Amino acid sequence: MTDEQRTKCHAIIHAAAAASGGVGAGLAQLPCSDSLAIIPIQVSMCLSLGAVFGIRLNQSTAEATLATATATMAGRGISQVLIGWLPVVGNIINATTAASVTEIIGWGVASDFDNSIEEAKGISAQEVNWK
Repeated sequence: MTDEQRTKCHAIIHAAAAASGGVGAGLAQLPCSDSLAIIPIQVSMCLSLGAVFGIRLNQSTAEATLATATATMAGRGISQVLIGWLPVVGNIINATTAASVTEIIGWGVASDFDNSIEEAKGISAQEVNWK
């Protein structure tokens, strides 16, 4: 990953994490209601990260959406059931969980995209050597 790509990824991922954290804090007392807002934020993040690496998403978009939804539901569900319903404390925990899950997903997706590009470069170099 180049420095320019890393800087762009950093901005995209942190903006999405901040937005997810805000939604998580605001809707902490309504179980699973924040997921309806967080999932589109995370999907948009994945699409933006794809653009950074020059990857057009089609089937990958569906896979990212599914992975995002699954990770979000697991992490968020656990925190909401345990303490998400508590005023103030629940809001803080919910916001932290939403932001953290989004950061983890974002950097994982960025890493996967970077690896895909590097593998494609390696395949191209091998094809050239074969000719």
